[in-house]
Amino acid sequence: MISDIESYNRKQSPEDKAICDLLFKEINKHLKKSENKIWHGHPVWFIENNPIVGYSKQKKGIRLLFWSGADFNEEKLIAGTGKFKDASVFYTDINQINKKDLEHWLSKSEKIQWDYKNIVKRKGKLIRLK
Repeated sequence: MISDIESYNRKQSPEDKAICDLLFKEINKHLKKSENKIWHGHPVWFIENNPIVGYSKQKKGIRLLFWSGADFNEEKLIAGTGKFKDASVFYTDINQINKKDLEHWLSKSEKIQWDYKNIVKRKGKLIRLK
Protein backbone atom coordinates (compact mmCIF):
# COMPACT_ATOMS: atom_id res chain seq x y z
CA MET A 1 0.00 0.00 0.00
CA ILE A 2 1.35 3.43 -0.89
CA SER A 3 1.10 6.42 1.41
CA ASP A 4 -0.91 9.54 0.64
CA ILE A 5 2.34 11.39 0.09
CA GLU A 6 3.61 8.83 -2.41
CA SER A 7 0.25 9.16 -4.17
CA TYR A 8 0.72 12.96 -4.23
CA ASN A 9 4.19 12.51 -5.75
CA ARG A 10 2.88 10.16 -8.45
CA LYS A 11 0.48 12.86 -9.68
CA GLN A 12 3.36 15.20 -10.55
CA SER A 13 5.15 15.48 -13.90
CA PRO A 14 8.14 13.11 -14.21
CA GLU A 15 10.59 15.94 -13.41
CA ASP A 16 8.61 17.16 -10.40
CA LYS A 17 8.00 13.59 -9.21
CA ALA A 18 11.75 13.00 -9.10
CA ILE A 19 12.19 16.11 -6.94
CA CYS A 20 9.28 15.14 -4.66
CA ASP A 21 10.52 11.56 -4.30
CA LEU A 22 13.99 12.73 -3.30
CA LEU A 23 12.59 15.25 -0.80
CA PHE A 24 10.30 12.57 0.65
CA LYS A 25 13.23 10.17 1.07
CA GLU A 26 15.60 12.73 2.60
CA ILE A 27 13.04 14.27 4.97
CA ASN A 28 12.05 10.84 6.28
CA LYS A 29 15.71 9.87 6.63
CA HIS A 30 16.64 12.93 8.71
CA LEU A 31 13.43 13.67 10.67
CA LYS A 32 13.01 10.29 12.35
CA LYS A 33 10.83 11.65 15.18
CA SER A 34 8.36 13.28 12.81
CA GLU A 35 4.98 12.25 11.46
CA ASN A 36 3.84 13.09 7.96
CA LYS A 37 0.56 13.49 6.17
CA ILE A 38 -1.17 15.44 3.44
CA TRP A 39 -2.19 18.72 5.09
CA HIS A 40 -4.04 21.41 3.17
CA GLY A 41 -3.40 19.35 0.03
CA HIS A 42 0.38 19.05 0.40
CA PRO A 43 2.92 16.75 2.12
CA VAL A 44 3.88 18.09 5.55
CA TRP A 45 6.02 16.70 8.38
CA PHE A 46 5.16 17.42 12.01
CA ILE A 47 6.97 17.12 15.32
CA GLU A 48 4.54 16.88 18.25
CA ASN A 49 1.74 18.08 15.95
CA ASN A 50 3.68 21.20 14.99
CA PRO A 51 4.33 21.64 11.22
CA ILE A 52 8.04 21.62 10.47
CA VAL A 53 8.63 21.13 6.73
CA GLY A 54 6.64 20.40 3.62
CA TYR A 55 6.65 20.71 -0.13
CA SER A 56 4.15 21.67 -2.79
CA LYS A 57 3.83 22.21 -6.51
CA GLN A 58 3.80 25.92 -7.40
CA LYS A 59 4.17 27.85 -10.66
CA LYS A 60 7.87 28.46 -9.90
CA GLY A 61 8.54 24.76 -9.26
CA ILE A 62 8.47 22.49 -6.22
CA ARG A 63 8.53 24.66 -3.13
CA LEU A 64 10.27 23.24 -0.06
CA LEU A 65 8.98 25.20 2.93
CA PHE A 66 10.29 25.29 6.48
CA TRP A 67 7.69 26.75 8.86
CA SER A 68 10.38 28.26 11.13
CA GLY A 69 12.99 28.68 8.41
CA ALA A 70 13.31 32.47 8.60
CA ASP A 71 15.25 31.98 11.83
CA PHE A 72 17.67 29.49 10.27
CA ASN A 73 19.66 32.44 8.85
CA GLU A 74 20.37 30.54 5.66
CA GLU A 75 21.21 32.51 2.53
CA LYS A 76 19.63 29.96 0.17
CA LEU A 77 16.26 30.01 1.99
CA ILE A 78 13.99 32.91 1.13
CA ALA A 79 11.97 34.21 4.07
CA GLY A 80 8.24 34.69 3.62
CA THR A 81 6.77 38.17 3.49
CA GLY A 82 4.02 37.78 6.08
CA LYS A 83 3.78 37.62 9.84
CA PHE A 84 5.01 34.04 9.94
CA LYS A 85 8.56 32.70 10.34
CA ASP A 86 8.62 30.57 7.18
CA ALA A 87 11.32 30.35 4.56
CA SER A 88 11.54 28.30 1.40
CA VAL A 89 13.46 27.33 -1.68
CA PHE A 90 12.17 26.34 -5.13
CA TYR A 91 13.41 23.46 -7.26
CA THR A 92 12.79 22.94 -10.97
CA ASP A 93 15.36 20.16 -11.44
CA ILE A 94 16.46 17.34 -9.15
CA ASN A 95 20.11 18.36 -9.67
CA GLN A 96 19.42 21.65 -7.85
CA ILE A 97 18.94 19.79 -4.57
CA ASN A 98 22.06 19.88 -2.44
CA LYS A 99 21.66 17.00 0.02
CA LYS A 100 24.12 18.52 2.51
CA ASP A 101 22.16 21.79 2.58
CA LEU A 102 18.93 19.86 2.96
CA GLU A 103 20.30 17.76 5.82
CA HIS A 104 21.58 20.94 7.53
CA TRP A 105 18.20 22.67 7.19
CA LEU A 106 16.35 19.61 8.46
CA SER A 107 18.64 19.53 11.49
CA LYS A 108 17.86 23.19 12.14
CA SER A 109 14.13 22.50 11.73
CA GLU A 110 14.28 20.23 14.79
CA LYS A 111 16.20 22.79 16.87
CA ILE A 112 14.40 25.99 15.83
CA GLN A 113 10.62 25.85 16.10
CA TRP A 114 7.80 28.33 16.43
CA ASP A 115 4.47 27.12 17.81
CA TYR A 116 2.21 26.92 14.77
CA LYS A 117 -0.08 24.26 16.22
CA ASN A 118 -1.51 26.79 18.73
CA ILE A 119 -1.54 29.85 16.49
CA VAL A 120 -5.34 29.95 16.28
CA LYS A 121 -5.72 29.59 20.05
CA ARG A 122 -3.25 32.45 20.48
CA LYS A 123 -5.13 34.60 17.94
CA GLY A 124 -2.30 34.67 15.39
CA LYS A 125 0.55 35.23 17.84
CA LEU A 126 3.58 32.99 17.36
CA ILE A 127 5.67 31.86 20.32
CA ARG A 128 9.10 30.29 19.99
CA LEU A 129 9.24 26.70 21.22
CA LYS A 130 12.92 25.99 20.64
